[in-house]
Amino acid sequence: MLDILQYEFIQNAILAGILVSIAAGIIGSLIVVNRMVFLAGGMAHTAYGGIGLAVFFGFPIFLGASLFTIAAALIISAITLKQKNNIDTIIGLIWAVGMAIGIILIDLTPGYNVDLMSYLFGSILAVSSNDILYISILLTIIIATVTLFYREILAVSYDSEYAALSGVNVKLFYTLILVLSALTVVIAIKVVGLILVIALLTIPIYIGQKISNSLAQMMILSGIVSSIFTLIGLYISYSYDITSGASIILTSAVALLLYLVIEKSIKKLNEK
Repeated sequence: MLDILQYEFIQNAILAGILVSIAAGIIGSLIVVNRMVFLAGGMAHTAYGGIGLAVFFGFPIFLGASLFTIAAALIISAITLKQKNNIDTIIGLIWAVGMAIGIILIDLTPGYNVDLMSYLFGSILAVSSNDILYISILLTIIIATVTLFYREILAVSYDSEYAALSGVNVKLFYTLILVLSALTVVIAIKVVGLILVIALLTIPIYIGQKISNSLAQMMILSGIVSSIFTLIGLYISYSYDITSGASIILTSAVALLLYLVIEKSIKKLNEK
């Protein structure tokens, strides 16, 4: 098993997996606590528009996805803060439009040779040193922002009305959470793909939430749990030559099922 560590692409994959898992633990916790799972799903699929934009104009795909997804996050924030009754419709519209723009731009790009399937379903084994650098920069931004504004984010996440009365700019931090979610979605695309990214941002977080007593603890434990699932999924992917993103998510799902079974069994024993 340890002999695979000699390969550079495996080393890159492990490092990228851990970095993305840390980001997923932090932002996934905020997404779950703020009940933004559908919003995050909309941004994940909208990212395909940024991929199409990057392919069409010939600049880095991560950059295109980041700019496009952040723009989508700002639009979603502006609209949902005013039209709360129509959130589902708005997210569905942005979701579909983003995907459509990406598909059309890619169709219009002459002679493109980019493996777009890796962005839909993930390709962690193909992560380059430049990808790791970009992921590291975005993760640093995420950690620094959450650390700096932790109290405000905590207040907005659990009681936005009290936060507003306390002088916290709720709209600003709501938008900030969405932007950070957008950045996390972008760096997670390379690992599990934009189709499966929501599972990475929710499954480990469910377990982390169950075994934690605070938001900070939830973020840390979720990151650890996510890292474990990612490494196991990565090993299975390499060993059986299957898609890495699907392997990681299926590993997470099986682990969640086992956790729920064990949790239910413990409750029954305590009731006796």
